[in-house]
Amino acid sequence: MKKQILVVDDDVSILKLLNFILSKEYTVVMKTSGIDAFSWLEEGNYPQLIISDLQMPYFDGTSFIRNLKISGFYRDTPVIVLSGADDIKEQVEKMPFAVEGFINKPFNPAGLKTIINSVFQTIETDDLY
Repeated sequence: MKKQILVVDDDVSILKLLNFILSKEYTVVMKTSGIDAFSWLEEGNYPQLIISDLQMPYFDGTSFIRNLKISGFYRDTPVIVLSGADDIKEQVEKMPFAVEGFINKPFNPAGLKTIINSVFQTIETDDLY
């Protein structure tokens, strides 16, 4: 069974690109806002990884991730931040919660896959103990 990745980004072209890159190895669920993503999660869905943009209207990525991390059910779900912000590293470092990785847009698909594989390897190693 394929691992499931939730991708949250308001840019539909990024969603389509990520789906194209990742769908051979993973089940990809795409949502265009943090609100839609939370609604999907509240329906009882549990992805193994979440990739989220930071800059989205209404319920931005930082708010979405903060709510994930304070929730009892999703706080351990790994998150990779994907953003076009020039200061993404500084934004991630200032967050009051940890994320498992970040990558700048435009991104190298191989680099993204490397980060995803690293996160999944870490999870599988942690599950052994």
